[in-house]
Amino acid sequence: MVEIAGYANFDCAWLCNEHVPNDWLNLEHQVRAAKLHDMDTLVRVQKGAYSDYVKPFEADATGIMVPHVASAAEARQIVKWTRYHPLGLRALDGGNADAQFCKLPLKDYIANANRERFIGLQIESAEALANVDEIAAVEGFDMLVFGPGDFSQSIGKPGEIHAPEVVEARKRIGAAARRHGKYAFAPGLLADRATLQAEGYSVFGLGADVVGLSTFFQQARDKFDAPPAPVVPEKGPAKGGI
Repeated sequence: MVEIAGYANFDCAWLCNEHVPNDWLNLEHQVRAAKLHDMDTLVRVQKGAYSDYVKPFEADATGIMVPHVASAAEARQIVKWTRYHPLGLRALDGGNADAQFCKLPLKDYIANANRERFIGLQIESAEALANVDEIAAVEGFDMLVFGPGDFSQSIGKPGEIHAPEVVEARKRIGAAARRHGKYAFAPGLLADRATLQAEGYSVFGLGADVVGLSTFFQQARDKFDAPPAPVVPEKGPAKGGI
């Protein structure tokens, strides 16, 4: 899947470790496949320990997305775990792909990791929305990600991603990102591109492999199962009658 996205000239592949049984070895292969096409990788991590957040970076992923961030204190903790000094206190190793297996000088590795790797925080609840300006003001991370599905559930309207309250939340998150110099990521074309850009969004998810494959297989099966069109016999030349 990642290689196919690379051949289609996508800028970045979203790899999921939150909802998908994706093991670390497979994740490493996915990151490597993306690098063959000069494509970035964004890994949505399991919410948990610091090691779940730094391992994708050590596998040379370009960025991580942390789900269900609800407070500025939580955002600061994530920065502390995932950035090196002076931004944070990420555990220092250097023996993995992101440091070219100890070939990069340590100072260069630290500077590159802080400058070239990005962190996105997902805003997906009414509680998080109430704190979105405080979260966006935290230094050391790069992007706010709107989670419309879980947000709709948090307000008692599960799946209603175009409900007025969900649309208003989307706008507030885009505006907060713009005010505080952060990128805003819309996970899907929740509105037309021009509207989302006007709201402050500049990073866009364009679809999911499972949706594309499901659509393809269903269409292929439906086409095969469709009854054949009736064959209409060709009319011969007109003949004289008795």
